[in-house]
Amino acid sequence: MKNHERDTAVVSGQPRGPLYVHIPGFAASLASQGYSKTSIAYRCWLARALDQWMQQRRMPLDDFSEERIEQFLRNRSRRYSKQSADRPTLLSFLRQLQESRAIKPRLIPSEMSPLGNLQADFAQYLTEQRGLRPATVKQYLFHTRRFLTERFGNGVLALGELKTQDISRCLLRQARAVSPNTAQRMTVALRNLFRFLHQRGDIATNLADSVPATASWSLAGLPKYLSPRQIELVLKACKQDGPVALRDRAILLLLARLGLRAGEVVHMTLDDIDWEAGELTVRGKGGRQDKLPLPKDVGQSLAKYLQRVRPQCACRRVFIRSMAPHRGLAESSAIVYVVRTALRRAGINAVAGGAHLLRHALATAMLRKGASLTEIGKILRHQLPKTTAIYTKVDMAALRSLAQPWPGGEA
Repeated sequence: MKNHERDTAVVSGQPRGPLYVHIPGFAASLASQGYSKTSIAYRCWLARALDQWMQQRRMPLDDFSEERIEQFLRNRSRRYSKQSADRPTLLSFLRQLQESRAIKPRLIPSEMSPLGNLQADFAQYLTEQRGLRPATVKQYLFHTRRFLTERFGNGVLALGELKTQDISRCLLRQARAVSPNTAQRMTVALRNLFRFLHQRGDIATNLADSVPATASWSLAGLPKYLSPRQIELVLKACKQDGPVALRDRAILLLLARLGLRAGEVVHMTLDDIDWEAGELTVRGKGGRQDKLPLPKDVGQSLAKYLQRVRPQCACRRVFIRSMAPHRGLAESSAIVYVVRTALRRAGINAVAGGAHLLRHALATAMLRKGASLTEIGKILRHQLPKTTAIYTKVDMAALRSLAQPWPGGEA
């Protein structure tokens, strides 16, 4: 008998602690998320062990916090080896009790740091006053935290001492290590931060105008893409009948046939598919919604995934994690992982491996088949014509036909 099975009997015979009455609800939640009976039994045993630990120390329910979880795990490590699922399990139990208002959320000291408080206020400003989406807010917080940490370290945030030289030094260091696009995003994030700090009175001068521009010339590069043959190799490599393979093939077809962005695939819901009309609602940037025709092979792949292998859960997202907890894919990085895995499986060594690789492949294939830039822009849902213009650089054969002979050169 395993240790946790042997100790379950001991724990169940002891007085009940403050968490005991909430454990059945936790078990039901785990079952709804697709955890196996064995996983649920272990997680409930862990919750009962924590319950007894709190009972022995006469801790009330309101004392259940992240700090108490850490103390319990340190105490437990003297008898048992650490399991990777222990901390996430107890944290999810804590979140469930907080969401049900059984206990009040508590801030741990690290969340009450000056930088943490500043970032919380900045996030509220970006959301409520600027109307930015959560993904953009998260990006701005990442870049501004990096800047403030480089400037002040773990010390006091003396915001009034910020100078233009601090901005220039930080951007120069980052520009050597990141792409031009990332450097541009950082400058935008810093401008928003300085407007916020000036509006709040933390800095006397608005330093937003002191943030230097990052050079990134329009149409300077070539879009990276796959050839039609490579696209078919990638799709062919996902023709197995396993749950993950069926899900990944549906994702890859959406990218390759409709040119969807990674975020659009992640946030697609069951309500976005109109099977009778053969249409798909795509929720793009800036809250924009478009309807696209659903190609036959895409529809068949989606139906196969939904009918055969998609886990049963309350989540309305189309694409669900294959392992418990069964919920929608968290971020666009999950789609990037699917693409990179498919490329590796097909034996293709691509420089870039994101969803845009297949999006660019669709655009270049359409261009070479005679589609106009306007038609390509409509399929890719570009807001500006200049965004589509990058694909003219790919059709080298068409460009050569327009080139004039060099004076004095060969005819």
